[in-house]
Amino acid sequence: MIIEHENSEKININAFQDDLISWFKAEQRDLPWRKDQDPYKVWVSEIMLQQTRVDTVIPYFNRFIEWFPTIDDLANADEDKVLKAWEGLGYYSRVRNLQFAVKEVREKYNGEVPNTPKEIAELKGVGPYTAGAILSIAYGLPEPAVDGNVMRVLSRILLIWEDIAKTSSRKTFEQAVRDLISHEDPSSFNQALMELGALICTPTSPSCLLCPVREHCQAFFEGVHEELPVKTKKKKTRDVQLAATVLTNSAGKLLIHKRPSNGLLANLWEFPNVEIYHNLQNEREEVANLFSQELHLNTQLDRIIGQIEHVFSHLVWNIKVYIGTLSDDFQESEDWKLVSFKEIEDFAFPVSYQKMFQMYKNFLEE
Repeated sequence: MIIEHENSEKININAFQDDLISWFKAEQRDLPWRKDQDPYKVWVSEIMLQQTRVDTVIPYFNRFIEWFPTIDDLANADEDKVLKAWEGLGYYSRVRNLQFAVKEVREKYNGEVPNTPKEIAELKGVGPYTAGAILSIAYGLPEPAVDGNVMRVLSRILLIWEDIAKTSSRKTFEQAVRDLISHEDPSSFNQALMELGALICTPTSPSCLLCPVREHCQAFFEGVHEELPVKTKKKKTRDVQLAATVLTNSAGKLLIHKRPSNGLLANLWEFPNVEIYHNLQNEREEVANLFSQELHLNTQLDRIIGQIEHVFSHLVWNIKVYIGTLSDDFQESEDWKLVSFKEIEDFAFPVSYQKMFQMYKNFLEE
C-alpha cells in the first residue's frame, strides 16, 4: 500500500513497516517492562516514562513492581509508601493518579486493565498517549501512541511542518500513525517509532546514516532534518527564592513538614522553609523572624551551609540552606514531625530536600 501525505512524496507503507519493525526486533533495548506484555506493567512504565529518561526509570520501575507487583497491591498500598517508591521521579501527581485509577480498575473492571479506547481513556491520569501505548503494546490493538519522540520522527519522515508544541497538532500525528501502523504487529510498530526517536532520530544531530527508514524520510532527502520538528519555546520560568533549614531539638531529632494535599509536590515531606520576596539586610535574623511569623516556629539559626537550585517546568527554586536548633517546647502534629536519622528514611521527600539532607550529612562529617 502507498499513501501520500500532504506536502510529502509517496510513502510505501508496507516497506516502511517492514524496515522499521525489523530494525526494532534486532536492535531494541533490553528494558524490564518489555519482558512481558502485562497491561499493568506497561501502564506503570508509561506513566514513569512521562518527562523522565529511560535510564532513570529502570531502577524505579524494578523497585515499584517489587513493592506493588499487582493492581491489588498498589490499590491497597498506603499513599506514603507509594510516594516513597516514587521519591525522586518528580511530577508526583502521576503516581497519585495511577493509584486512584488502579482502584477504579479493581472495583469497576475486576482488576483487569480495560482494553477499549473509551474505557481506558476514562481512567484518571490516562491521556491519549498512555491509552494508545497500553492498547497497542499490551493488547495488540492498532491505536496511535503519540509522544514527543513519535512526533519528531513523523515530522521528518512525512515532512510535517506543524508546531508540535501545540495541542492541536497531535491530531495530525495521530492520524499519520493510523495511516502507517502495522495491523499485524501494532505493539512492535509503536515501540519501534518510540525507540527510533530515542536512539536514532534524536532532537539534535540525528544519526541519519544509521536510520533503518532513511529511504522513506522526506526531510532527509530535502536536507531539512535539522529544522524539524517545528517547536515553539516554552514560556520563561519564574524564579523563587527560598530559605530552608534543618532544625534539630536537644534530642537530635529533625523537624520535617508535610506539604498540603493539593498543589505542587502535594503530600510530600520537606524541611521548614519560607519564601523570600526581597533582599534581606540582616539575613539570618530576618529569616528566623519569618519562620516565627509564618510557621510559628521558635528557632535559633546558626549558619548557611549551602545553596540548591531546583528546576521545575514552570519555575526555579533557589534554596539557601540553613542549620539551626528548635526549642524543646515544640508540639508535633499530623503535618509536623520530629524524626531520627533512621526514621526519616520512611518519608518521601522531593529531590531538592533529599539534596538538602545530604548536604547536612556532609556538613556533619566535615
